[in-house]
Amino acid sequence: MRKVIVSMNITLNGFMASADGALDWHFPFWDGEMSACISQQLDTADTILLGRRSYQVMADYWPCAARDPLANPTDASIARRMNSYRKIVFSNTLEQASWQNTRIMGGDIGNKILALKQQPGADMIIFGSGSIVQSFMRQGLIDEYMLWVHPVILQEGMPLFKDIRYNTNLQLLQSKAFSTGVVILYYKTRLRVVKSSV
Repeated sequence: MRKVIVSMNITLNGFMASADGALDWHFPFWDGEMSACISQQLDTADTILLGRRSYQVMADYWPCAARDPLANPTDASIARRMNSYRKIVFSNTLEQASWQNTRIMGGDIGNKILALKQQPGADMIIFGSGSIVQSFMRQGLIDEYMLWVHPVILQEGMPLFKDIRYNTNLQLLQSKAFSTGVVILYYKTRLRVVKSSV
């Protein structure tokens, strides 16, 4: 069965964005080593899952990045795959999608994702898209987390783990440290634990 994998940049204190939604805190840490890691992750997938806001940011960036004559081979390869892979954007307000190979999906997300998991194909990756990640968490739809923990502590921000309804046990699959101080923690979802009210 296909897996849903979350790939998310977070601060040491668990924020996925600053209070105003900015991501500039993680840009100084990005380097070629991390690009190579993203490239390896894309090798295992064929579908990218996005919320509306993340979709619009990426749809503005990746088509232009693919035409950048100064891009190194790894970044050029990532751009080509981001453009060619199937994208599913979850939105009830977006009316049309200009980024190639994009499908807009609304309504009952849970059942639609369960159906997609049953279809043949490679894994599905969620990049960013905090509201979609949180919705998927609540519905038990996430199979693995790839958390890019940055050596940054923000005073305020948007927490990744918000409004959690169940305790969830995770299994650490592996970890990887970069020279920039960023550490990736790869977790597999093992068991959702419902706490008794008595």
